[in-house]
Amino acid sequence: MPRLTVLTEADLRRVVPLDLDAVVCVEEAFAALATKAVAMPPILRLDIPEHNGEVDVKTAYVPGLDGFAIKISPGFFDNPKLGLPSLNGLMVLFSARTGLVEALLLDNGYLTDVRTAAAGAVAAKHLARPDARVAAVFGAGVQARLQLEALTLVRPIAEARIWARRADRAEAAAAEMTAKLGIPVRAETTPEAATAGADIIVTTTPATEPVLSADLLSPGQHVTAMGSDAEQKNELDPRIIRQADLYVADSLSQVRRLGELHHAIAAGLVGPDESFAELGAVIAGRSPGRSGPSAITVCDLTGTGVQDTAIATLARARATAAGAGVPFDS
Repeated sequence: MPRLTVLTEADLRRVVPLDLDAVVCVEEAFAALATKAVAMPPILRLDIPEHNGEVDVKTAYVPGLDGFAIKISPGFFDNPKLGLPSLNGLMVLFSARTGLVEALLLDNGYLTDVRTAAAGAVAAKHLARPDARVAAVFGAGVQARLQLEALTLVRPIAEARIWARRADRAEAAAAEMTAKLGIPVRAETTPEAATAGADIIVTTTPATEPVLSADLLSPGQHVTAMGSDAEQKNELDPRIIRQADLYVADSLSQVRRLGELHHAIAAGLVGPDESFAELGAVIAGRSPGRSGPSAITVCDLTGTGVQDTAIATLARARATAAGAGVPFDS
C-alpha cells in the first residue's frame, strides 16, 4: 500500500528553516520556468468579501521533479482583530508519476512564508547591487521580518529601516530584527525617511493604494514588491514601472492580471501587450539583468505555483532525511 506522510507546522518549521538551501530551491524553480516545459495553470481565487477574505489555489508541474504540489492558501485580513493569523492553509504533494498523494503538509502558511521570503532573496541576488548594505521594508508583519532576514543571506546588509502604518508594530518589528540579525534596524515614521539612502526597498503590505511613490526613488535602488497578489492590491505608484531602468516579473501573464504591472496598464502608462523580462529568464541568462550601479530595478512578485512545488518537494526530502512526520497507509 502507498504510504502518506503527514507533516505538521511544527515538523515543517523544524526541517525547513529560511536558509540558503531554501533560496536555491526557489531560484531553481524560477529558472525552470524559463528553461523547461513547466505546466503552471492560472491561480484559482475565491473571494469572500463580507469577511475580508480570499482563498488562492496554486500548483505547477516541473519536469525533473518527482512530485507536484497543490496549495490551498486562505487569507482573511480581519483575523488579527480576532487574535488569529491572517494567513493559513496547507499543501498536498502528489507523485508526478502516479498521481498518488505522498505527503500532506499542514503548514498553516509557513511554507508559503518561507518560499515568498526566498523569492525576495532571489530577486535581490540577481537585481540589486552586489554591495547593497541598507534595506528598507514597508510593513511590519511576518513577511516583512522574513524578507529582511532573507536579504541578509544574499547581500551584505548592515542596516535596515522598517515603515508601517502602525508605528507601534514597526517599533516592535525593528526591535525583534535588531536582536535576531545583530544589525541596527530602526522604525521610521514616514516612507521618505525609510527609503532615503536605502539600496533595497521591499514592500510587504496588503495595500490597495500605493505606499511607495515614484518620487522617492533614487539611482541605484532596487525595489521588490510582493504584496500585490490580487487585482485590488497595489503597493507601487504605477509611474515606478515606467520609470525603472529594468522591470522584471515573476510571471508576466500573471502580473498583467494582478500584479503591479496590472495597475500601470490600467493607468495607461504601459501597453497591455508590452513585453518585459521574467525573473527566471534573468537567472538563466536569457534576459539581461541590472545594467549598472546607477540603474533602478523593480521586481514584481505575485507568487507562483512553481515556488510551491519547489518548497514542498524540499520539505518532503528534508522530512524524510530527518524521519519527521507521521506515516499513514493510504
